[in-house]
Amino acid sequence: MRSYRAVLRVPGMRAVYAAHTVSMLGTVGAQVALSILIFERTGSPLLSALVLVCSFLPYAVSGVLFSSMTDRFPARRVLVTCDLLSASCVLAMLLPGMPVAGLLGLLVGLGMIAPIFAGARAASLAYLLPTDLFPVGRSLLRAIGQTAVLTGFAVGGIAVAAIGARALLIVEVSTFGLSAILIGTGTPATPRGERARSAVRDSWTGLQALFGNVRLRNLILLTWVAPAFSSVPDGLAVAYTAQVGTAAAAAGALFTGYAVGGVLGELVVARFTPSVRRRLVVPFLLTSQLPAVAFLTVPPIPVAAVLLAIAGAGFAFNQGVDPLILDAVEPAQRGRLFTIQTSGLMAIQGVGIALGGVVGSFLAPNLTIALAGVLGTATTLLVARQALTTAPRRPATQVL
Repeated sequence: MRSYRAVLRVPGMRAVYAAHTVSMLGTVGAQVALSILIFERTGSPLLSALVLVCSFLPYAVSGVLFSSMTDRFPARRVLVTCDLLSASCVLAMLLPGMPVAGLLGLLVGLGMIAPIFAGARAASLAYLLPTDLFPVGRSLLRAIGQTAVLTGFAVGGIAVAAIGARALLIVEVSTFGLSAILIGTGTPATPRGERARSAVRDSWTGLQALFGNVRLRNLILLTWVAPAFSSVPDGLAVAYTAQVGTAAAAAGALFTGYAVGGVLGELVVARFTPSVRRRLVVPFLLTSQLPAVAFLTVPPIPVAAVLLAIAGAGFAFNQGVDPLILDAVEPAQRGRLFTIQTSGLMAIQGVGIALGGVVGSFLAPNLTIALAGVLGTATTLLVARQALTTAPRRPATQVL
């Protein structure tokens, strides 16, 4: 039976995942420190909240314009360059007198770099890992990412209180530097692809080619649609605590429940055989959506946290979908595929949270969450039917 231990036994993988861990902690820590730093300077909750907006929105732009970068150059070089650029952005935030607009602009820069890094990392896994271990390898990335988010937000606030926001930013510079060293010295090299055209034109042509493959398009949409609906409770967590009459701080239990469920789901499903993971795609999709429907009963916070933990566990469906995606794309296009997939995932979650907030202005939070569960269940089943029944078709090899 394949597991995370089998992935980590592959040469270079321990360095890959160690670098991913410190890089994720650096990203989350920078968001926490910058959010607090801007609030301390301006006293504006709006400007402080813009930190998350500037962290997520650039994903969509970067994925469309620069996805080809992950296929044009060796993955290791791309990853090291991204880490060094990220470290430079955080270092620039420490310049004396840097205005708030400059801080937010540098955060946009970090957001532009992140999807390129994620795409190159996934493409390198596809090259370095055996095919049957690839979904487990991506699962480990997701598990580490969720754990890093939980740890980063929890420890980040404590660290700012202990050493200050600027000192924490200095620590984050070192985490990106350490990640670059781990990748540069501890991971195997991977080949580069063609560089016949400009990066932007190449990215756009690649995007058209990827989405011209009906099966691949439906599979990517499936990995976007499910989180689009299940992200709604995150955006309404604080409003829901007010509805049930508890302190706003209790919203943290809802965020934590979802993330913990996501990690546990990845850990458990990674031990299943590939055939079992494939058969569980639809049940796990339903698990990711149906718990939200139970919010019709206005459950207390502890029950709501458990419901969201169950929903989070459902996202282990990706372990059954990843092999199908890998089989549907040419190796020369993997980097841009994973970059676009990551970019779209982040963007569509932001859209889902925003739309949930709009609907929540007219409906009670629990009704909005339940409505998202109903619509999410119907939509994911519809997309899954198209994605999982379309006949496999390998795209024609072409020079992009």
